[in-house]
Amino acid sequence: MKCLENIGRYASFWGPNPRSAGRGSAVGKTPKWKLSTKKAAISVLSAIQALANPHTSRTHQKTILIEQEHRDEFVPYKAPSELPFYGRSPPVYPAPTANGTTPLWSHPHHLASLLVSNLTLQEKLNLTIGHAGPCVGNTAPIPRLSIPSLCIADGPASLRGQEYVSAFPAGVHLAATFDTDLMSLYGRALGREFHNRGVNIALGPIAGPIGRIVKGGRSWEGGGPDPYLAGKLFGKVTRAMQEQGVVAVGKHWVGNEQETRRRLDWDNGRHAVSAEVDDRTLHEVYVWPFMEGLKEGMGGVMCSYQRVNHSYGCQNSKLINGVLKQELGFEGFVVSDWDGQVSGVGSANAGLDLVMPGKGFWGSSLEEAVRNGSVSEERVDDMARRVLAGWYLLGQDRGYPERAIWGNLERHGAVDVMEDHGGLIREVGAAGTVVVKNEKGTLPLGRKRRLVCVFGYDAQVKASPWTNRDRYGGGYEENYGWETFNGTLITGGGSGSTTPPYVVSPFEAIQHRVRKEGGILRWDFWSGNPTPYLNADACAVFINSYASESFDRKNLTDKFSDDLVLNVASWCSNTIVIVHSTSIRLVEAFITHPNVTAVVMAGLPGQESGNSLVDILWGDVNPSGRLPYTIAKSEQDYGAVLDPAGAEDEDFPEDDFSREGVLLDYRAFDRDGITPRFEFGFGLSYTSFSYSSLHTTVKPRVDTNMGEWPEKNKEIVQGGHPDLWDVVAVVTCHITNTGDLHGAEVAQLYLGVPNSEKDGKTPVRQLRGFKKVGPLAPGETRQVIFELTRRDLSVWDVFKQQWRMRRGEYKVQIGASSRDLRLETVIILE
Repeated sequence: MKCLENIGRYASFWGPNPRSAGRGSAVGKTPKWKLSTKKAAISVLSAIQALANPHTSRTHQKTILIEQEHRDEFVPYKAPSELPFYGRSPPVYPAPTANGTTPLWSHPHHLASLLVSNLTLQEKLNLTIGHAGPCVGNTAPIPRLSIPSLCIADGPASLRGQEYVSAFPAGVHLAATFDTDLMSLYGRALGREFHNRGVNIALGPIAGPIGRIVKGGRSWEGGGPDPYLAGKLFGKVTRAMQEQGVVAVGKHWVGNEQETRRRLDWDNGRHAVSAEVDDRTLHEVYVWPFMEGLKEGMGGVMCSYQRVNHSYGCQNSKLINGVLKQELGFEGFVVSDWDGQVSGVGSANAGLDLVMPGKGFWGSSLEEAVRNGSVSEERVDDMARRVLAGWYLLGQDRGYPERAIWGNLERHGAVDVMEDHGGLIREVGAAGTVVVKNEKGTLPLGRKRRLVCVFGYDAQVKASPWTNRDRYGGGYEENYGWETFNGTLITGGGSGSTTPPYVVSPFEAIQHRVRKEGGILRWDFWSGNPTPYLNADACAVFINSYASESFDRKNLTDKFSDDLVLNVASWCSNTIVIVHSTSIRLVEAFITHPNVTAVVMAGLPGQESGNSLVDILWGDVNPSGRLPYTIAKSEQDYGAVLDPAGAEDEDFPEDDFSREGVLLDYRAFDRDGITPRFEFGFGLSYTSFSYSSLHTTVKPRVDTNMGEWPEKNKEIVQGGHPDLWDVVAVVTCHITNTGDLHGAEVAQLYLGVPNSEKDGKTPVRQLRGFKKVGPLAPGETRQVIFELTRRDLSVWDVFKQQWRMRRGEYKVQIGASSRDLRLETVIILE
């Protein structure tokens, strides 16, 4: 079985060459690659025999013969042996069968089981593969039993590629709100748009990448590098989306942290990068946020392209069978990333349930595997049952809206699902905007600023943003390597990008406000050294930092933008810098300049960008956004996680996640004693707050299991052991607005577990609670309540393979950021 998991692509079924099919395209006639049956058998047999030799050289060459249809000759293909890497990802078989153990899933699985029992083998197999259709992904219908084709669509921040849909802020921007209520409202609105256009399965939200690689191309799609914050976002959005009737698919499971070498290179036979991750790091960082979504009933999980411990994500039995389906009790389906399947039998037995966008290595070949016993029919039953259970779970079998998905060249009536979501998008946009510098009373602007200059390429919309009908700003065919975006940046690139119905640019919103208040404007969107206006009351300089799926970032700054700021600041004594950024953007070139009086990290705010920003600049909304990552003073401060791994000429590239372990972002800065420019959780307000009256209560043993380990005899439900979600301690404090303006504070609770200083592998402190408090009137005080669960106090024990709540003294710190800590106490567990 392990051979099939690792040698998968050499001994796999006949199937379409994955590199030839585009994401979302219909499955057409593509060249097929196949092994001569005899040669394949010899290759697999040789590989199995070689397993017995522990001294197999990593550079040992083996020859595989590949035949292409319509060619008369075999072409020899040489690739280094994979055998030295066998066993790094332990085999876990058979694939667990979903049976509705979780109460939420009990009835849906009962209905799905009844339905599957009436299907033919061919009908069951058709439910496991993609078919041609209007959506990014489409399952096969079964007309005789009234089972429709299920429509699958991107993405995490928009129903991408459609008209009359909204463009929401990106995941990292939502995370910067530190507001769980807004996270729920966001998920509700996004879910309604998918549902009302007849989409059954939405590809989102995102918990991977979490943002391990600082220059990672897709870090902006999720909630940032802190697993607790990312997990809360993931769980809240999942629940709210599914409450609207659409299946949420969490992605990417797991360790998908870079774009460089993320996929198998079929042309050159070079493997995708392998995330070399130890068990504790896997659980405490990368699995942690997924647990939140699973607990909320998530119906689907997408496996990733890259390898984990040298086993591809969509055929990694340890991750899918062992962790996701067994340890975490997942009852939904696992779907491949598009063309992410690299084997047939291997992926089937490793727990993959649904292949997209075509048949991959399954189709008739999976039927053959069932007939010859390589894959059991029970495994196929489980695949079909998991897909159908999600359909039943969300009531899609009863009056679901008619599918309304079209291409831009199809004539159709307007199906408007935007409702009043523009108002929510504006609110989230403002709430996720982070003011990091504000001196000399610069902000809020108010009526005192009559002459305002607006400079920079990011202030206005891009002149031609629709060269790709599905992706605002540009698709893969043109955006590769962009460092900045020639227009105001509201989203990153790739499958997580959006198709906005309109974009309110910063200049449009500022001009409207200044005109309303009787002021005047000067502007220049192109020059790197704009014409000076010495009577200017304020100069707003707009710059951005771009990133996209398919490539990683080259730098965390760019010279043109930094020089633009410095040129304006050389004559304007009140220079305000606004940065729209996909992720971390360094500001050292200008942050200490005396004429740079304010800096605003405006994120990726979605279609209402300009309105959200003006609400902050003019003080209609008091800023409460907080950084969901650490901004360093130097790129080198991020250490080994700055850049992606994998040189072009490496056959088996690796990235050692265990090097930093669980110490990502602020956790690493704390360990190494590095002072950042702006720490995780930091953000300024136009008012001030005080913290007081800290109190802790530990739950009585008679009410809660307070032992080191969860109870052994309890049945696992989706999300993990049920004891993990028990509240074991409650912490309260009071927040008072001590300033002159109404405003909201984000109180953050950080926890230090016992013996963290001694083992060197546990963070000194880690986020374990946050609350957005307010808005509070001047002088108003409000109590804040933090509930700490068993999981919050636990670490993953690699020997017991369980979450352990250590005995001893837990340090509790509450404050306004990871370094601005105002209150401190301890919780003692004996």
